[in-house]
Amino acid sequence: MKEIKLVVFDMAGTTVKDNSEVEYCFAEACEATGLSVTAERIKALQGYAKREVFTLLWSEVLGEKSSDLIQNVDFSYSTFCEILEDHYRSNLVLPTDHCLETFEILQQNDIKIALNTGFYRKVANIILDKLGWLEGLNEDYVNMGGSSPVNVSLTPSEVPAGRPAPDMIFSAMAKLGIKEASQVIKVGDTPVDLLEGYNAGCLKSLAVTNGTHSYQQLADCKNDGLLNSLQDLPRFLDLDVQKENQFIKV
Repeated sequence: MKEIKLVVFDMAGTTVKDNSEVEYCFAEACEATGLSVTAERIKALQGYAKREVFTLLWSEVLGEKSSDLIQNVDFSYSTFCEILEDHYRSNLVLPTDHCLETFEILQQNDIKIALNTGFYRKVANIILDKLGWLEGLNEDYVNMGGSSPVNVSLTPSEVPAGRPAPDMIFSAMAKLGIKEASQVIKVGDTPVDLLEGYNAGCLKSLAVTNGTHSYQQLADCKNDGLLNSLQDLPRFLDLDVQKENQFIKV
């Protein structure tokens, strides 16, 4: 039986409502910069660090050794950043269904909460601020007693590599003093989230099916469990929500 000390959640689609806004922003940036790509290809790359996505897409078009590759990636990525930042500044940002009550149950049981994402830090902070989750996070994005329900926030901007590399999970563990990945649960909504959890050696790598990917899309990927929503997480982990300060056992 393992004590669970940390749950690492993805942001858009998992803890932050996403009605395909990120995919729309990608598509708009691609069209504006002459990058031809299908909606299905964009969806398949959700969860990866955003600049890496444009590098991959342009490499598929131009070839990895093209002299125009970096220039095209820079153009598409900067256009995407402008579109994405404007979107999140201009629109309502809400937590996903049952997110806050699930956070509360984890807190009652001394389980720490980390958020990671494929977004770069500026966009992550816009989202966190609009949700009120930035309050109390220090310069390392660790909660020092503020009102945020989040103990730590990670983005690809602060680590050597984004997902599916395990760097953000390992960084969260280090910042929170957690030594064993076998005490960590990963929860996301994309195939790359699941892969990140496995690459980190997490005890469980789970996905919600009410985010950017359907049950069938996720069922085709290696997983330790698929949840209808975050409401299912405490029950999946066999958590007695009536007892405080009780570690989750799996």
